[in-house]
Amino acid sequence: MPTQEITKDTFNNTINNNDIVLVDWWAAWCGPCRSFAPVFEEASGRHTDIVFGKIDTEAQPELAAMARITSIPLVTLWARTKQADHRACNIRLTALAGRAKEHGARVFLAQDAC
Repeated sequence: MPTQEITKDTFNNTINNNDIVLVDWWAAWCGPCRSFAPVFEEASGRHTDIVFGKIDTEAQPELAAMARITSIPLVTLWARTKQADHRACNIRLTALAGRAKEHGARVFLAQDAC
């Protein structure tokens, strides 16, 4: 599934109606963000059971403030997974977090990730 642009109008619906949502916080002026974008897009195609969203911090300052985003790139995870999925979720997220960190992104797992 391709990445989805998330806005203040779609944020709550996206987070509340999906089991796992990875959010890439970015801005056009951010070199490391642009470097990480193809990796995030590629991962979205491989992990179709996870929603991959992107939030442009310049276009969505209210969301960035709400999530207390102070530096980018940053990937956050919002999860509502079943206990049975716990181990598989951790394995996938560990791999994705490793790839994100390779490209200079910080990773923050929001709520009770897995």
